Amino acid sequence: MNWLTNFVRPKIRAIVGRKDTPDKLWLKCPGCGQMLHHKAVAEALFVCGQCDHHMRIGPKERFSHLFDDGAHTLIDLPEVPLDPLKFRDEKRYADRLKEVRGKTGQNDAILVAHGHIGGHAAVMAAQSFKFMGGSMGMAAGEALVAAAQLAVLQEAALIVITAAGGARMQEGILSLMQMPRTTIAVQMVREKGLPYIVVLTDPTTGGVTASYAMLGDIAIAEPGALIGFAGPRVIENTIREQLPEGFQRAEYLLEHGMLDMVVHRHKLRDTLVQIIDMLMRPGRPSEVVKMPQPDLEIPPPDEGADATRPGR
Repeated sequence: MNWLTNFVRPKIRAIVGRKDTPDKLWLKCPGCGQMLHHKAVAEALFVCGQCDHHMRIGPKERFSHLFDDGAHTLIDLPEVPLDPLKFRDEKRYADRLKEVRGKTGQNDAILVAHGHIGGHAAVMAAQSFKFMGGSMGMAAGEALVAAAQLAVLQEAALIVITAAGGARMQEGILSLMQMPRTTIAVQMVREKGLPYIVVLTDPTTGGVTASYAMLGDIAIAEPGALIGFAGPRVIENTIREQLPEGFQRAEYLLEHGMLDMVVHRHKLRDTLVQIIDMLMRPGRPSEVVKMPQPDLEIPPPDEGADATRPGR
């Protein structure tokens, strides 16, 4: 019996038993809860075919979709101190970085690439929310500065795709210093007369919103993206009031003048091509049309009229 139980039965199960389901075969839509086939939703750029929910995607997917034919070159980013404050909460910051780098295959939250969009040179910096919530630390600041310098060098449009929970608390004041640094980087691009376009995705909050995310010449957002400084729950607990429906969502911000447009992910590349083409290759100046000069001759007053009367 032991021979049958320990040897024969496992062999039979290995031959005829049900195989395990492959990893990532199905995923659940965060919007409607529908189970979706991973390959199909990946082909749809991770937009739910049932409720149109825009799922979070990483920099590599962004680059492949937005650059011409997906062709792009990642740039090497400056190295920064690994753990400048020797921070520790539940675990050491250095250990936390090592763990998330292994899971994501990225050194930090922002990747920078250059290529062409619509035939025009473009530099793109994209944040990954999977890397510590896309938080902005010293490495993110260096990445934005490097992207701006490359855009100036190549005379290219600079596109930043945001997805962040704000500044990285493990780096303290050093992370907050990246707000003015990235603002100056944006100004470098503007002084050269180059376009700076921001695509805000879900979520974009905290110090990122308070700096480079809201400085774009053109501000675009994906549908339903959460955009703000503090989260809705924090605001409600602070002011003790119920927030309006859709507050801090992309459509609400567009309605109240905080955004230029809300663009579906499937139309984002065409929209960027059109914008960059208009800004990088403006049409010839309009002809000056001479307007007829108005007759400014003032008729003489009637004889005998009272000159002291108003209007005379």
